[in-house]
Amino acid sequence: MIEIYHNPRCGKSRSCLAFLDQSGQDYKIIPYLTETPSVADLKSLLGKLDLKPLQLVRVKEKIWIENYKEKTMTDDEIIQAMADHPILIERPIVIKDGKAIIGRNLDVVASFLE
Repeated sequence: MIEIYHNPRCGKSRSCLAFLDQSGQDYKIIPYLTETPSVADLKSLLGKLDLKPLQLVRVKEKIWIENYKEKTMTDDEIIQAMADHPILIERPIVIKDGKAIIGRNLDVVASFLE
């Protein structure tokens, strides 16, 4: 089953969710802002995305700029920051068959779901 890390306040996330609705495929919404992923969840997700932790961070978020931008951080510290502040996690994330993508581009999502 397809899963989507979804933020209902994000236009790209809403667009991706609408695209999934139109695709007719079953999916599960993961409301990651209220059901915060653990450090282990984030490490697993990073493996599925094949990304380094910093590549998953929304570096323009106020929390990042005020608290982390000027720091030198290890990968584990970056993952902990995302666990502590899930708003820092890039969105939406679409997961299927053990792989994941950041679903900001619907053409990429369409290719991923094929």
